[in-house]
Amino acid sequence: MNLKTNTFNSLSSSTAKADKILNATAIFWFLVAVIGQWTFVYYIIVHFGGAALKGDVELYNDSTIAGHVAGDPMGNIVFAMHVFMAAIITFGGTLQLIPQIRDRTIKFHRWNGRLFIFTAFIMALGGLYLVWVRGATLTLIGSLAISLNALLILIFSTYTIRTARAGKIAAHRRWALRAYLMVNGVWFFRVGFMAWILINQGPVGTTQNLDGPFDLFWSFANFLIPLAILELYLKSREKSGTIGKYVMAVSLFSLTILMAVGIFAAYQMMWKPYL
Repeated sequence: MNLKTNTFNSLSSSTAKADKILNATAIFWFLVAVIGQWTFVYYIIVHFGGAALKGDVELYNDSTIAGHVAGDPMGNIVFAMHVFMAAIITFGGTLQLIPQIRDRTIKFHRWNGRLFIFTAFIMALGGLYLVWVRGATLTLIGSLAISLNALLILIFSTYTIRTARAGKIAAHRRWALRAYLMVNGVWFFRVGFMAWILINQGPVGTTQNLDGPFDLFWSFANFLIPLAILELYLKSREKSGTIGKYVMAVSLFSLTILMAVGIFAAYQMMWKPYL
């Protein structure tokens, strides 16, 4: 009986330790992501906000496809809303995932969540407008990828609302995480793309028109891979044994390092020149 008890206690202790390591790795990922996303927000405010204040919106075209088009006031308005809402949702989204804020200021969490969902819907619909009406992409594959990303934002945001209203908190948090990742597709695209460039020391598999093999792959993978990793993390946290949790922790830690490389490269080559 003592042998069985000791074995059970040992397994419980190992599982608890694995849980702590997996949670710590997830926190590490989040902290690195916050640094990268808030840097992206700063870039948006300084570059696009600065150009707007100067009245020199032509500068938008230095870093985007069809950022400002003469004679297209509706498209320019949609683009401007899309960009500045990206700053709002990126900053506000990270605040939604901080437990101390969620638990201690529930009213703020709810209202910020409503703002997040509203902004997500407007951005998704605006992105579809920019792609299919304005033609703000270079390839059909890119347009289809952005459209799928927008569709997933709409679906996940809808389920985030439904589960919250139904009081299904655990399900609500899972759908909110999915929505959070999807609205950050643009950020993941830049970070992953620049990590690839830096690691390969050049544009391997990419072209200026974004129709190279890596370009086409990453058009979809930039949001589908983070989503797949999230699903594996959730499944590992809830159902995996000790070994499975350790494998997930090591994998997530490695991907976080890769993400940090991408953030550094994106800052140096994409954002810093405009700050």
